[in-house]
Amino acid sequence: MSSREEIYTIMVMSSAALVMGSLAKKKRKQRRWWHTDLYKKRSGTELIIDMKSQEMSGQYKNFTRMSPSDFENLLQKIGPQISKEETYFRTPISAQDRLAVTLRFLATGDSFVSLQYLFRISKQSIGRIVPQVCAALVTELQGYIKLPTTPAAWTEVAKIFETRWNLPHCVGAIDGKHVVLQAPVNSVDGNYNFMFADVGCQGRISDGGVFKASKLHRMLAENTLGLPLPEELPGRSMQIPYFFAGDSAFALSENLMKPYAGDFAKGTPQRIFNYRLSRGRRIVENAFGISSAVFRVLRRPMLLKPETTELVVMTTILLHNYLRTHSPNLYAPVGLLDNEMEGNLIEGSWRKEGDMTSMLPLINVPRRSTNYCSRIRDEIADYFIKEGFLEWQNQYA
Repeated sequence: MSSREEIYTIMVMSSAALVMGSLAKKKRKQRRWWHTDLYKKRSGTELIIDMKSQEMSGQYKNFTRMSPSDFENLLQKIGPQISKEETYFRTPISAQDRLAVTLRFLATGDSFVSLQYLFRISKQSIGRIVPQVCAALVTELQGYIKLPTTPAAWTEVAKIFETRWNLPHCVGAIDGKHVVLQAPVNSVDGNYNFMFADVGCQGRISDGGVFKASKLHRMLAENTLGLPLPEELPGRSMQIPYFFAGDSAFALSENLMKPYAGDFAKGTPQRIFNYRLSRGRRIVENAFGISSAVFRVLRRPMLLKPETTELVVMTTILLHNYLRTHSPNLYAPVGLLDNEMEGNLIEGSWRKEGDMTSMLPLINVPRRSTNYCSRIRDEIADYFIKEGFLEWQNQYA
Protein backbone atom coordinates (compact mmCIF):
# COMPACT_ATOMS: atom_id res chain seq x y z
CA MET A 1 0.00 0.00 0.00
CA SER A 2 1.39 3.45 -0.95
CA SER A 3 1.95 6.16 1.57
CA ARG A 4 -0.89 8.18 0.04
CA GLU A 5 -3.26 5.26 0.47
CA GLU A 6 -2.14 4.80 4.06
CA ILE A 7 -2.81 8.47 4.80
CA TYR A 8 -6.25 8.22 3.18
CA THR A 9 -7.10 5.14 5.23
CA ILE A 10 -6.03 6.82 8.45
CA MET A 11 -8.15 9.89 7.61
CA VAL A 12 -11.22 7.73 6.95
CA MET A 13 -10.77 5.81 10.22
CA SER A 14 -10.27 9.04 12.14
CA SER A 15 -13.41 10.56 10.62
CA ALA A 16 -15.42 7.46 11.48
CA ALA A 17 -14.15 7.56 15.05
CA LEU A 18 -15.08 11.24 15.34
CA VAL A 19 -18.58 10.61 13.99
CA MET A 20 -19.15 7.67 16.34
CA GLY A 21 -17.83 9.65 19.27
CA SER A 22 -20.09 12.57 18.39
CA LEU A 23 -23.17 10.34 18.14
CA ALA A 24 -22.37 8.67 21.46
CA LYS A 25 -21.86 12.05 23.06
CA LYS A 26 -25.19 13.32 21.75
CA LYS A 27 -26.91 10.16 22.95
CA ARG A 28 -25.43 10.50 26.44
CA LYS A 29 -26.25 14.18 26.53
CA GLN A 30 -29.84 13.48 25.53
CA ARG A 31 -30.31 10.96 28.35
CA ARG A 32 -28.73 13.31 30.87
CA TRP A 33 -30.95 16.19 29.70
CA TRP A 34 -34.14 14.11 30.28
CA HIS A 35 -32.98 13.11 33.78
CA THR A 36 -32.12 16.69 34.76
CA ASP A 37 -35.33 18.12 33.33
CA LEU A 38 -37.58 15.73 35.26
CA TYR A 39 -36.10 16.39 38.69
CA LYS A 40 -35.24 20.04 38.08
CA LYS A 41 -38.89 21.11 37.92
CA ARG A 42 -40.00 19.97 41.32
CA SER A 43 -43.73 20.16 42.03
CA GLY A 44 -43.98 19.52 45.78
CA THR A 45 -43.95 23.20 46.77
CA GLU A 46 -46.49 24.14 44.12
CA LEU A 47 -48.80 21.31 45.24
CA ILE A 48 -48.70 22.44 48.87
CA ILE A 49 -49.31 26.08 47.96
CA ASP A 50 -52.20 25.26 45.62
CA MET A 51 -53.93 22.99 48.12
CA LYS A 52 -53.43 25.46 50.96
CA SER A 53 -55.44 28.02 48.99
CA GLN A 54 -58.25 25.44 48.77
CA GLU A 55 -58.14 24.21 52.35
CA MET A 56 -61.94 24.11 52.61
CA SER A 57 -62.06 21.35 49.98
CA GLY A 58 -60.26 18.99 52.31
CA GLN A 59 -57.57 18.20 49.74
CA TYR A 60 -54.77 19.63 51.85
CA LYS A 61 -55.72 17.54 54.88
CA ASN A 62 -56.09 14.44 52.71
CA PHE A 63 -52.68 14.99 51.16
CA THR A 64 -50.67 15.77 54.30
CA ARG A 65 -53.05 14.27 56.93
CA MET A 66 -53.04 17.57 58.82
CA SER A 67 -54.08 21.20 58.63
CA PRO A 68 -51.82 23.90 57.11
CA SER A 69 -51.17 25.32 60.59
CA ASP A 70 -50.06 21.92 61.91
CA PHE A 71 -47.81 21.47 58.86
CA GLU A 72 -46.24 24.91 59.34
CA ASN A 73 -45.74 24.24 63.04
CA LEU A 74 -43.89 21.01 62.27
CA LEU A 75 -41.87 22.77 59.59
CA GLN A 76 -40.73 25.39 62.11
CA LYS A 77 -39.77 22.70 64.59
CA ILE A 78 -37.67 20.54 62.26
CA GLY A 79 -36.80 22.98 59.47
CA PRO A 80 -33.29 23.77 60.74
CA GLN A 81 -32.51 20.05 61.10
CA ILE A 82 -33.57 19.01 57.59
CA SER A 83 -32.54 22.07 55.55
CA LYS A 84 -29.55 21.81 53.22
CA GLU A 85 -27.24 24.63 52.15
CA GLU A 86 -27.42 25.93 48.61
CA THR A 87 -24.30 25.33 46.52
CA TYR A 88 -22.91 26.73 43.29
CA PHE A 89 -23.85 23.54 41.43
CA ARG A 90 -27.50 23.05 42.44
CA THR A 91 -30.42 24.32 44.48
CA PRO A 92 -31.19 21.98 47.40
CA ILE A 93 -34.55 20.33 47.99
CA SER A 94 -36.44 22.66 50.30
CA ALA A 95 -37.33 21.73 53.87
CA GLN A 96 -41.01 22.10 52.93
CA ASP A 97 -40.69 19.54 50.12
CA ARG A 98 -38.74 17.21 52.39
CA LEU A 99 -41.47 17.30 55.02
CA ALA A 100 -44.23 17.02 52.40
CA VAL A 101 -42.80 13.95 50.68
CA THR A 102 -42.25 12.26 54.05
CA LEU A 103 -45.80 12.95 55.22
CA ARG A 104 -47.16 11.71 51.89
CA PHE A 105 -45.17 8.50 52.29
CA LEU A 106 -46.55 8.01 55.79
CA ALA A 107 -50.08 8.81 54.60
CA THR A 108 -50.10 6.38 51.65
CA GLY A 109 -47.24 3.93 52.00
CA ASP A 110 -46.54 4.51 48.29
CA SER A 111 -43.20 3.37 46.96
CA PHE A 112 -40.39 5.85 46.50
CA VAL A 113 -40.59 5.16 42.76
CA SER A 114 -44.20 6.34 42.73
CA LEU A 115 -43.50 9.39 44.86
CA GLN A 116 -40.64 10.53 42.63
CA TYR A 117 -43.07 11.29 39.81
CA LEU A 118 -45.39 13.26 42.09
CA PHE A 119 -42.68 15.40 43.69
CA ARG A 120 -40.06 15.10 40.92
CA ILE A 121 -37.46 14.08 43.46
CA SER A 122 -35.39 11.02 42.63
CA LYS A 123 -36.19 7.81 44.50
CA GLN A 124 -32.60 7.75 45.77
CA SER A 125 -33.06 11.20 47.31
CA ILE A 126 -36.43 10.23 48.81
CA GLY A 127 -34.76 7.17 50.31
CA ARG A 128 -32.41 9.51 52.16
CA ILE A 129 -34.99 12.19 52.97
CA VAL A 130 -37.60 9.96 54.67
CA PRO A 131 -35.36 8.59 57.46
CA GLN A 132 -33.79 12.02 58.00
CA VAL A 133 -37.15 13.75 58.39
CA CYS A 134 -38.54 10.92 60.54
CA ALA A 135 -35.51 11.13 62.83
CA ALA A 136 -36.03 14.89 63.16
CA LEU A 137 -39.74 14.41 63.94
CA VAL A 138 -38.98 11.78 66.57
CA THR A 139 -36.48 14.11 68.22
CA GLU A 140 -38.79 17.12 68.24
CA LEU A 141 -42.04 15.31 69.14
CA GLN A 142 -40.76 12.84 71.73
CA GLY A 143 -42.39 14.91 74.46
CA TYR A 144 -45.82 13.97 73.10
CA ILE A 145 -45.47 10.48 74.56
CA LYS A 146 -45.24 10.70 78.31
CA LEU A 147 -45.52 7.80 80.71
CA PRO A 148 -46.74 9.02 84.13
CA THR A 149 -44.07 8.69 86.79
CA THR A 150 -45.85 9.59 90.02
CA PRO A 151 -48.87 8.16 91.85
CA ALA A 152 -50.67 11.48 91.42
CA ALA A 153 -50.17 11.45 87.65
CA TRP A 154 -51.38 7.85 87.39
CA THR A 155 -54.41 8.76 89.48
CA GLU A 156 -55.35 11.43 86.94
CA VAL A 157 -55.24 8.80 84.17
CA ALA A 158 -57.39 6.49 86.30
CA LYS A 159 -59.97 9.25 86.79
CA ILE A 160 -60.45 9.48 83.01
CA PHE A 161 -61.05 5.75 82.72
CA GLU A 162 -63.50 5.84 85.62
CA THR A 163 -65.36 8.92 84.40
CA ARG A 164 -65.50 8.13 80.69
CA TRP A 165 -65.43 4.36 80.64
CA ASN A 166 -66.74 3.44 84.12
CA LEU A 167 -63.63 1.35 84.80
CA PRO A 168 -62.16 2.28 88.21
CA HIS A 169 -58.47 1.80 89.04
CA CYS A 170 -57.59 1.35 85.35
CA VAL A 171 -54.47 3.28 84.34
CA GLY A 172 -54.23 2.26 80.69
CA ALA A 173 -55.33 -0.07 77.92
CA ILE A 174 -52.47 -2.16 76.65
CA ASP A 175 -52.09 -4.06 73.41
CA GLY A 176 -49.72 -4.71 70.54
CA LYS A 177 -49.76 -4.36 66.78
CA HIS A 178 -47.63 -6.23 64.29
CA VAL A 179 -46.31 -4.35 61.30
CA VAL A 180 -44.05 -5.82 58.67
CA LEU A 181 -40.51 -6.08 60.08
CA GLN A 182 -41.45 -4.69 63.50
CA ALA A 183 -43.94 -5.27 66.37
CA PRO A 184 -44.52 -2.31 68.71
CA VAL A 185 -45.99 -2.80 72.18
CA ASN A 186 -48.20 0.12 73.13
CA SER A 187 -50.29 1.54 75.97
CA VAL A 188 -52.88 4.30 75.63
CA ASP A 189 -54.69 6.55 78.07
CA GLY A 190 -58.43 7.18 78.25
CA ASN A 191 -58.26 9.89 75.55
CA TYR A 192 -56.83 7.66 72.77
CA ASN A 193 -53.30 9.03 73.27
CA PHE A 194 -50.33 6.68 73.36
CA MET A 195 -48.54 6.86 76.71
CA PHE A 196 -45.87 4.29 75.90
CA ALA A 197 -44.45 2.70 72.77
CA ASP A 198 -41.68 0.13 72.46
CA VAL A 199 -40.69 -0.48 68.84
CA GLY A 200 -38.14 -2.82 67.40
CA CYS A 201 -38.50 -6.53 68.21
CA GLN A 202 -37.90 -8.96 65.37
CA GLY A 203 -40.89 -10.92 64.12
CA ARG A 204 -39.23 -14.26 64.70
CA ILE A 205 -39.27 -13.66 68.46
CA SER A 206 -42.30 -15.16 70.21
CA ASP A 207 -45.10 -12.88 71.37
CA GLY A 208 -44.20 -13.45 75.01
CA GLY A 209 -40.60 -12.63 74.21
CA VAL A 210 -41.63 -9.36 72.54
CA PHE A 211 -43.27 -8.09 75.70
CA LYS A 212 -40.62 -9.56 77.98
CA ALA A 213 -38.00 -7.57 76.08
CA SER A 214 -39.94 -4.32 76.47
CA LYS A 215 -39.19 -1.58 78.95
CA LEU A 216 -42.78 -1.63 80.20
CA HIS A 217 -42.48 -5.28 81.28
CA ARG A 218 -39.26 -4.53 83.11
CA MET A 219 -40.79 -1.56 84.94
CA LEU A 220 -43.81 -3.63 85.96
CA ALA A 221 -41.61 -6.44 87.18
CA GLU A 222 -39.41 -4.07 89.17
CA ASN A 223 -42.32 -1.98 90.52
CA THR A 224 -40.78 1.20 89.12
CA LEU A 225 -43.82 2.58 87.26
CA GLY A 226 -44.81 4.67 90.25
CA LEU A 227 -48.36 3.33 90.39
CA PRO A 228 -50.55 4.41 93.32
CA LEU A 229 -50.88 2.05 96.28
CA PRO A 230 -53.86 -0.35 96.21
CA GLU A 231 -57.13 1.13 97.49
CA GLU A 232 -60.64 -0.12 98.20
CA LEU A 233 -63.35 0.44 95.63
CA PRO A 234 -66.26 2.60 96.89
CA GLY A 235 -68.24 0.69 99.49
CA ARG A 236 -65.86 -2.29 99.46
CA SER A 237 -63.24 -3.59 101.90
CA MET A 238 -60.63 -5.36 99.71
CA GLN A 239 -57.72 -3.29 98.47
CA ILE A 240 -57.49 -3.31 94.65
CA PRO A 241 -54.23 -2.51 92.82
CA TYR A 242 -54.26 -0.09 89.89
CA PHE A 243 -54.13 -2.06 86.67
CA PHE A 244 -53.88 -2.09 82.88
CA ALA A 245 -56.76 -3.53 80.84
CA GLY A 246 -55.88 -6.30 78.39
CA ASP A 247 -57.68 -8.86 76.25
CA SER A 248 -57.84 -12.64 76.57
CA ALA A 249 -54.38 -13.09 75.05
CA PHE A 250 -52.83 -11.50 78.13
CA ALA A 251 -51.80 -13.29 81.30
CA LEU A 252 -53.67 -12.26 84.44
CA SER A 253 -51.59 -10.38 87.02
CA GLU A 254 -52.26 -7.99 89.86
CA ASN A 255 -51.58 -5.01 87.60
CA LEU A 256 -53.11 -6.45 84.44
CA MET A 257 -56.75 -7.52 84.24
CA LYS A 258 -58.07 -9.76 81.45
CA PRO A 259 -61.58 -11.12 80.71
CA TYR A 260 -62.89 -14.34 82.21
CA ALA A 261 -62.48 -17.23 79.79
CA GLY A 262 -65.64 -18.91 78.54
CA ASP A 263 -69.25 -18.03 77.79
CA PHE A 264 -71.40 -16.87 80.71
CA ALA A 265 -75.13 -16.34 81.18
CA LYS A 266 -76.56 -12.87 80.80
CA GLY A 267 -76.39 -10.83 84.02
CA THR A 268 -73.68 -12.93 85.67
CA PRO A 269 -70.74 -11.13 87.34
CA GLN A 270 -68.28 -12.68 84.87
CA ARG A 271 -70.23 -11.52 81.82
CA ILE A 272 -70.67 -8.01 83.25
CA PHE A 273 -66.96 -7.81 84.12
CA ASN A 274 -65.96 -8.87 80.60
CA TYR A 275 -68.18 -6.19 79.10
CA ARG A 276 -67.01 -3.41 81.42
CA LEU A 277 -63.34 -4.32 80.95
CA SER A 278 -63.69 -4.60 77.18
CA ARG A 279 -65.47 -1.27 77.02
CA GLY A 280 -62.39 0.45 78.39
CA ARG A 281 -59.85 -1.78 76.68
CA ARG A 282 -61.18 -1.24 73.17
CA ILE A 283 -59.80 2.29 73.04
CA VAL A 284 -56.34 0.90 72.35
CA GLU A 285 -57.66 -1.03 69.35
CA ASN A 286 -59.38 2.12 68.13
CA ALA A 287 -56.17 4.08 68.62
CA PHE A 288 -54.38 1.55 66.44
CA GLY A 289 -57.22 1.76 63.93
CA ILE A 290 -57.15 5.55 63.80
CA SER A 291 -53.40 5.73 63.25
CA SER A 292 -53.50 2.98 60.62
CA ALA A 293 -56.34 4.67 58.75
CA VAL A 294 -54.54 8.01 58.72
CA PHE A 295 -51.00 6.73 58.20
CA ARG A 296 -51.54 3.89 55.77
CA VAL A 297 -47.87 3.07 55.61
CA LEU A 298 -48.67 0.88 58.66
CA ARG A 299 -50.90 -1.29 56.47
CA ARG A 300 -48.35 -2.00 53.76
CA PRO A 301 -45.17 -4.06 53.70
CA MET A 302 -42.30 -1.66 54.29
CA LEU A 303 -39.39 -2.34 51.98
CA LEU A 304 -37.06 -0.54 54.33
CA LYS A 305 -34.16 -1.36 56.58
CA PRO A 306 -35.22 -2.47 60.09
CA GLU A 307 -33.83 0.67 61.68
CA THR A 308 -35.70 2.86 59.17
CA THR A 309 -38.91 0.94 59.83
CA GLU A 310 -38.52 1.62 63.55
CA LEU A 311 -38.23 5.34 62.78
CA VAL A 312 -41.31 5.25 60.55
CA VAL A 313 -43.47 3.44 63.14
CA MET A 314 -42.38 5.70 65.99
CA THR A 315 -42.99 8.77 63.82
CA THR A 316 -46.59 7.74 63.13
CA ILE A 317 -47.20 7.18 66.87
CA LEU A 318 -45.81 10.60 67.75
CA LEU A 319 -47.73 12.30 64.94
CA HIS A 320 -50.89 10.59 66.21
CA ASN A 321 -50.43 12.17 69.64
CA TYR A 322 -49.33 15.49 68.10
CA LEU A 323 -52.49 15.75 66.00
CA ARG A 324 -54.73 14.54 68.84
CA THR A 325 -53.27 17.41 70.91
CA HIS A 326 -53.26 20.23 68.34
CA SER A 327 -56.24 19.38 66.11
CA PRO A 328 -58.55 17.01 68.01
CA ASN A 329 -61.63 18.18 66.10
CA LEU A 330 -60.02 17.39 62.74
CA TYR A 331 -58.15 14.27 63.76
CA ALA A 332 -60.73 11.70 64.98
CA PRO A 333 -62.95 13.89 67.23
CA VAL A 334 -63.42 12.45 70.72
CA GLY A 335 -67.19 12.95 70.56
CA LEU A 336 -67.49 10.70 67.52
CA LEU A 337 -65.19 8.11 69.07
CA ASP A 338 -67.11 8.14 72.34
CA ASN A 339 -70.40 7.58 70.53
CA GLU A 340 -68.96 4.60 68.70
CA MET A 341 -67.59 3.19 71.93
CA GLU A 342 -70.90 3.51 73.80
CA GLY A 343 -73.34 0.65 74.28
CA ASN A 344 -72.77 -2.13 71.78
CA LEU A 345 -69.23 -1.00 70.90
CA ILE A 346 -69.93 -0.15 67.27
CA GLU A 347 -66.74 -0.54 65.29
CA GLY A 348 -65.46 2.60 63.62
CA SER A 349 -65.04 2.85 59.86
CA TRP A 350 -61.26 2.61 60.25
CA ARG A 351 -61.69 -0.95 61.54
CA LYS A 352 -63.76 -2.03 58.53
CA GLU A 353 -60.98 -1.29 56.08
CA GLY A 354 -58.41 -3.81 57.29
CA ASP A 355 -57.34 -6.24 59.95
CA MET A 356 -56.60 -4.42 63.19
CA THR A 357 -56.54 -7.42 65.47
CA SER A 358 -52.91 -8.46 65.50
CA MET A 359 -52.34 -8.61 69.24
CA LEU A 360 -49.39 -9.43 71.43
CA PRO A 361 -50.00 -11.49 74.59
CA LEU A 362 -48.42 -10.49 77.84
CA ILE A 363 -46.68 -12.90 80.15
CA ASN A 364 -47.40 -13.00 83.86
CA VAL A 365 -45.41 -10.91 86.32
CA PRO A 366 -44.78 -13.48 89.10
CA ARG A 367 -45.05 -11.27 92.14
CA ARG A 368 -48.26 -12.66 93.64
CA SER A 369 -50.04 -15.98 93.35
CA THR A 370 -52.60 -16.63 90.64
CA ASN A 371 -55.24 -17.02 93.36
CA TYR A 372 -54.57 -13.48 94.56
CA CYS A 373 -54.94 -12.09 91.02
CA SER A 374 -58.17 -14.06 90.54
CA ARG A 375 -59.56 -12.67 93.81
CA ILE A 376 -58.82 -9.15 92.59
CA ARG A 377 -60.80 -9.83 89.42
CA ASP A 378 -63.65 -11.42 91.37
CA GLU A 379 -63.79 -8.41 93.67
CA ILE A 380 -64.06 -6.01 90.73
CA ALA A 381 -66.71 -8.21 89.10
CA ASP A 382 -68.79 -8.23 92.26
CA TYR A 383 -68.45 -4.46 92.54
CA PHE A 384 -69.79 -4.06 88.98
CA ILE A 385 -73.07 -5.81 89.87
CA LYS A 386 -73.51 -4.10 93.24
CA GLU A 387 -71.98 -0.75 94.27
CA GLY A 388 -70.69 0.01 90.75
CA PHE A 389 -73.81 -1.14 88.88
CA LEU A 390 -74.77 0.75 85.70
CA GLU A 391 -78.43 0.78 84.68
CA TRP A 392 -77.72 0.04 81.04
CA GLN A 393 -74.95 -2.56 81.37
CA ASN A 394 -77.28 -5.60 81.25
CA GLN A 395 -78.65 -4.36 77.94
CA TYR A 396 -75.28 -4.73 76.23
CA ALA A 397 -73.41 -7.33 78.27
